[in-house]
Order: sequence, then C-alpha cells, then structure tokens
Amino acid sequence: MSMNSFGHLFRVTTWGESHGPALGATVDGCPPNVPLEPEMLQQWLDKRRPGQNKNTTQRNEPDAVKILSGVFDGMSTGTPFQLMIENTDQRSKDYGEISQTFRPGHADITYFQKYGNRDYRGGGRSSARETAARVAAGGVAREAIKALAPGLEIKGYMTRMGELEIDRSRFDWDAIEQNDFWIPDAGAVQEWEDYLQALRKAHDSVGAVVEVVARGVPAGIGAPVYGKLDTDLAAAMMSINAVKGVEIGEGMNAARLKGSENADEIYMGENGPEYSSNHAGGILGGISTGQDVVVRFAVKPTSSILTPRQSIRKDGSATEVITKGRHDPCVGIRAVPVAEAMMACVILDHLLLHRGQIGENQGRIG
Repeated sequence: MSMNSFGHLFRVTTWGESHGPALGATVDGCPPNVPLEPEMLQQWLDKRRPGQNKNTTQRNEPDAVKILSGVFDGMSTGTPFQLMIENTDQRSKDYGEISQTFRPGHADITYFQKYGNRDYRGGGRSSARETAARVAAGGVAREAIKALAPGLEIKGYMTRMGELEIDRSRFDWDAIEQNDFWIPDAGAVQEWEDYLQALRKAHDSVGAVVEVVARGVPAGIGAPVYGKLDTDLAAAMMSINAVKGVEIGEGMNAARLKGSENADEIYMGENGPEYSSNHAGGILGGISTGQDVVVRFAVKPTSSILTPRQSIRKDGSATEVITKGRHDPCVGIRAVPVAEAMMACVILDHLLLHRGQIGENQGRIG
C-alpha cells in the first residue's frame, strides 16, 4: 500500500527527497482539455520558493517545474502528468555530523525505528522540501477548477506567529500578497519582521497559525459519513510537514460557545439560502453550504535550530545536537502556498466526485 498518494478521482503521488537529484509529483485524474503550461504552475511555486527574503531559509532553489507528460499543444490530455523539480542547491555536507544522531523534534528517530535506515541529508523524504511537489500539483488543480467552478478563489494567509496575532478588524485581502508573511494587515508587517529577526539572532524559531479560505465553493460538494469534505481537508492539511492541529470554521473555539451562538441562522435570499454567520466554516454534515470554506492549522516551531538540544545516537549514547544548515525560522511562512495547494487538490477532487455521482441533479431551494 502506497502512503505517498492522496485523493480519490484527482490523485496525487509525490516522490523524491530533499537532497536527491529531483523531486516531483505524478498527477492523475485531471479532466482533458484544460489549458496548461509550465508557467501556470510556476507562479505558485514562486510563492513557496526558498531564498527569496531574509525571513525564510537561504537555500536558493529556482524550483523550476517541468511537465514531462500529460500535455499536448498546451492542453491536458486526460492522461497522467509527471511533474519534476530539480534540486540545485543542496549542501549535504551540512548534515554529516548528524548521520548517527537523532535531531530532537524531527522525524529522524521515527523513520529509523520504522524502516531501519534514514536519509539524514535534510531529513530526506520527511523534509518540507517535499511540499514543492504538492504546490505544483495544486497548480494543476487550480487550472482544472477554473473550468468546473470559474468563480472559485483560494487564498491563504498567516493569522498568528508566536506571540503575535492579526487584528481581524484591520483585515485587508489586498495586503496578503504584498508582504513576506502573507498577513492581511500591511501595518503589522514591521512588527512581525522585528519579532522574527530577534528570534533568528537568538538561534531560535517559532510556530504559526495559517488560515486558508476557498470562496465561491458551490453548495453540495462532499458526502456524508466517510466522504466528508472537511474530513479530506483535515487529512490534507494534517499531512503537511510540521502541522500539529487542524480546525474547520470555529474549530476548537466551538467548545466555548452555546448552541444559540454557534448555529448559523438561515434566510432566503434573492439567489438562494443565506446565512447570518459562518461558524461552520462552510461545511455542514461533510457537505459544502455555499459559504466560504475556512480551514486553519497550527505549525510547530522549526526544530532545526542552533541552540544546543539533548538527544541520543544510534548506539543509544547521549549527545548534544546543534543543527547546522539553512532553515526557516518560522516554517509557517512558506506553509501558506502549500495550504492553498492542498485546498485546491481536495476541492477539485470533490468537484469531480460530485459531478460523477450527482451531475446536475441537485436539490433546488426556492
């Protein structure tokens, strides 16, 4: 059984390691005749690409994607895509000192306990570098979504970094693309940068919360019980490296609310049902309501830091670890385009499932 694939009809398998010659994705299930060129995918990879500013890892990868199959004359053929991204700026020597040591907070120890070996160069398969392949696959999904749901838009942003949290009263969609942190508040950017740079100088790192919203999702996608839209979204987001918690809509905060506060009241509008609020995050009973689909997840602090930490070697002896190399002081920053990609893949998958089962035979209200 493969544990490197996800999706039902729109199926993505990622491959490759952080310090191998290349990584990529095999993408199957995309409908035919979807316009697709490498630059359509590259725009999303450029959002995730390392080395672009002082607030992320200084590993300098172009992340240039190549489409090796599945496209003819600029259109999808309905056959599998093979997407490849070559690694060009590996520094494997940075990891030589930890070849026999397990880094605290990393998957080094669990990979070895499971497989009996591990690629210690940057974490190998467990590295966040793997997410570049997901972003490429998400680019394919976005282009297919344009054909099935033209008004659907997906946008991710950070809402928290350590002690700092956005002020939602100053939320500005247009500010998200204009700063290194993908935060919807241009006035908060300098404070966030000063905070992160102080942590970097202290040889430390910090966690974050990322929120991703899909606007214009049609009502009715998703299925009851085991095929829930929110089930697949939660699994997709939880599969991203360093994610430790996922929420849909009100999420954990719903435990603090009364029923009279949490239930979104329904009214009949000119174009169909409307809601007084969106505590449900756009999903009821696993099926989309037509409101914004809102997903939020927490990312732990980067475990690769220059502050000494206690650990053990393969032989069981005690040691002290300082992780050298080029690492993100807050991995949440580059998790934003990954979250968008995973949202796109899941939404497309459920659009295709809905089309296959229901077609145009949906329930009509009013």
